[in-house]
Amino acid sequence: MTRYVRFAGIHGPRWGVHDPDTNLVAPIDGAPWDGPASLPEPPLALTGLALLPPVTPTKIVCVGRNYREHAAELGNPLPSEPLLFLKPPSALLAPGGAIELPPESNRVEHEAELGLVIGRRVRRATADEVARTGAIFGATCVDDVTARDLQKTDVQFTRAKGFDTFCPAGPALVEGLHLADLFVALRVNGAVRQNGRTRDMVFSAETLVAFISGVMTLEPGDLIATGTPAGVGPLIPGDLVEVEVEGIGVLTNQVIAAASR
Repeated sequence: MTRYVRFAGIHGPRWGVHDPDTNLVAPIDGAPWDGPASLPEPPLALTGLALLPPVTPTKIVCVGRNYREHAAELGNPLPSEPLLFLKPPSALLAPGGAIELPPESNRVEHEAELGLVIGRRVRRATADEVARTGAIFGATCVDDVTARDLQKTDVQFTRAKGFDTFCPAGPALVEGLHLADLFVALRVNGAVRQNGRTRDMVFSAETLVAFISGVMTLEPGDLIATGTPAGVGPLIPGDLVEVEVEGIGVLTNQVIAAASR
């Protein structure tokens, strides 16, 4: 497995390969999915870097009701095909950033998810083609933050899912994970709220990418949030949220109240 991080450099965002044994980051030239070369620079200490979301998506595609127990807790039937919605790239939030609770909502909830990062252009692929061609470059942690009350009143999800800071992602992009059976967990202030496994997904990672590619062309760097296990719950100012996906690490974000207009 190879771990990539994206961080703030002096002249703009940069990528690097993270060695968890030394906790050092070796800078690379370009995005991981472009096959970048190492740079003749000394490695950097991860602890001294300001991490950024490890994706540069043209779009963020999300999947609803993709875990059986989560569909049940919401009182919804299992879908016969993937239920898709979009988040704007402006919703992305870096590791360590603050999730802002908007004044328009009285009920904002967390949703821990496995995020897939696309590595090449994909259009109308089959699941077998997705698996064979490496269309999924790697994976990261995602928190699909949701204004649940607005989701119910609006019916469609654009506003409920699209606020700024409503898509924390990170801390790393990991290449080479076996995606079919990873644990996905979420803690709020140290207490476990969500604890599931990707084997419980209704639609596999490859099936999701294939289905989505039949609707819209996926570009390198696009992000797919694959659904959340049971246990979603409310967030309040002051909460510390930790999303953990096996093999990737822990995505940590504080919760604050957004400033009123």
